[in-house]
Amino acid sequence: MDVMLWVVLPYVTFAVLVAGSVWRYRYDRFGWTTRSSQLHESKLLRLGSPLFHLGLLVVILGHVAGLVVPATWTAAIGIPEEVYHLVAALAGAAASAVLVLGLLILIYRRRVTSAVFLATTVMDKVMYAMLALSVLSGAWATAATQLVTEHGYDYRQTISPWFRSLWYLQPQPELMAGVPAAFQVHVVAAMLLFALWPFTRLVHAFSAPVGYLFRPYVVYRSRDAGGSGAAPGGSGARRPRPGWEPSAGPRKRS
Repeated sequence: MDVMLWVVLPYVTFAVLVAGSVWRYRYDRFGWTTRSSQLHESKLLRLGSPLFHLGLLVVILGHVAGLVVPATWTAAIGIPEEVYHLVAALAGAAASAVLVLGLLILIYRRRVTSAVFLATTVMDKVMYAMLALSVLSGAWATAATQLVTEHGYDYRQTISPWFRSLWYLQPQPELMAGVPAAFQVHVVAAMLLFALWPFTRLVHAFSAPVGYLFRPYVVYRSRDAGGSGAAPGGSGARRPRPGWEPSAGPRKRS
């Protein structure tokens, strides 16, 4: 069971995440979207979406720092282990609270707004269930092991080395054997969520407007008097603003 959970499942999750994302981009490019429902309801969305995304961003940065950066590195730059865990616990608790609040608002909005609920697919419901399980189990792990106990659980001695061993292709499942159940549930829920990721609207997280940096300029034609878009007879839709001269239009070649 340890090998299945802490060796096989992580590699299967990674394979499904990569292969599924490539497949989705190649064969469902027009479905690569958030399927925004802002037109149906915007008041709760304006409140819940920023809270969710802000909390998620801080949580992701915290996970990267805790899983990728070894404890020896932070000690080398003069950060004591007690200080690191105190800051990580307080920041993680605050980010988790914001994230959970935003997620609850979004779920409430999707359930009580009839138009949004009717636009919710079965895959959306599965996604929200797995997302809630991952987020709530992480909040539970933070509260139960980091805030209640005096020194907190030192996951950088077990979970972090196990995570890095997967990338070294030398997995060490024995490191996860004594990990508290709250963290184990959170890790398994996160892996299942990532395996589901390519087949849901969450794929929009992999999108970046890189094309905007290289696209050609958009040409706007003025409707001011004397401009290239002026009405016949030289009368435009509005008077030219002071300090702005209307364009003479494209020159004709002889």
